Amino acid sequence: MSKQPHLVIAAGGTGGHMFPAQALAEAMLDRGWRVTLSTDARGARYTSGFPDAVTVTRVNSATFARGGLIAKALVPLSIVAGIAAAKWRFMTDRPTVVAGFGGYPSIPAIAAAWVLRIPRMIHEQNGVLGRVNRVFAPRVNKVACGTWPTDLPSGIDGIHTGNPVRAAILDRHNAPYPSATGGPLNILVMGGSQGARVLSDVVPEALTLLPKDLHPRLHVSHQARPEDLARVTDAYTLAGIDADVQTFFSDVPECMSAAHLVIMRAGASSVADVSIIGRPSILIPFAAATADHQTANARGLVDAGAALLIKESALDPPTLCEQIRAILTDAPHAAQMAANALSTGKPDATERLAALVEQLAERRA
Repeated sequence: MSKQPHLVIAAGGTGGHMFPAQALAEAMLDRGWRVTLSTDARGARYTSGFPDAVTVTRVNSATFARGGLIAKALVPLSIVAGIAAAKWRFMTDRPTVVAGFGGYPSIPAIAAAWVLRIPRMIHEQNGVLGRVNRVFAPRVNKVACGTWPTDLPSGIDGIHTGNPVRAAILDRHNAPYPSATGGPLNILVMGGSQGARVLSDVVPEALTLLPKDLHPRLHVSHQARPEDLARVTDAYTLAGIDADVQTFFSDVPECMSAAHLVIMRAGASSVADVSIIGRPSILIPFAAATADHQTANARGLVDAGAALLIKESALDPPTLCEQIRAILTDAPHAAQMAANALSTGKPDATERLAALVEQLAERRA
């Protein structure tokens, strides 16, 4: 086998797991490592962005969150088969380090590394460990945390690396906060990859309740679900508010850097983006998120004075209107919130993760 150091990255399930995995893969290739991605069929759908030099290995895995009783009963068998296959591969081509990014597809590689005592680490994107990462946290050498603080099991010390962000976001790191005196007031509304119905229900009416003299200055970029597109557009038109309503914005980095205020869910990647660019935000965590992890994701920005948090159960147009008004009509305070957001960002998150991998490799050597 090659004498190159070999990193196995175990990830899958969602883009939230796969994007930081891809960022680390690119960084380690640049450092001369050989990289293998261990994932399942569902995770393989997200691999198109990975460099061609990354070897993609599919493993058996499964989740208890989907399927009927028979499918759930077969989950342990599928996971055990995946662990056995991963162990065999590692015995014939032993990795230098194994890094897991959560999700059920990461179980086989991390479990096999634990059995074979291969140096191993996990990275958690959210402020609360996911189910798989919580199981493995006591069984790995390092726990990297994308969000800080992170709720960790007793006795586990985390390392704050931050969450890697896209190059287009990094290009706008510390972009000057746009003047909020006299000119347009740009608002970006995002509800995650699928939009959020509650934001489409509440935000247009909340903006309509703002003082009438502000309406001509408002420009809103609002992400909405396809079924909400027409009614949200009509609501802004009826209020005389300039709005661009789309199901997907391909230019989020540009929209965010131009924004005076971002109204959004508190997904880990969105929180990372707003902290790298540095913008005031109003965060409405997804109420049904597992272990309320979006509230945990928001904690760092809120504690830093960079964001206001409104629980979904307390969200209504008058409440949101008052919070928006307080930010948009106080330009110095808004600029300070932007600076506070920037102070929480980790633009070198990918390099921090890569450094942890190399530290584990040195420990093995």
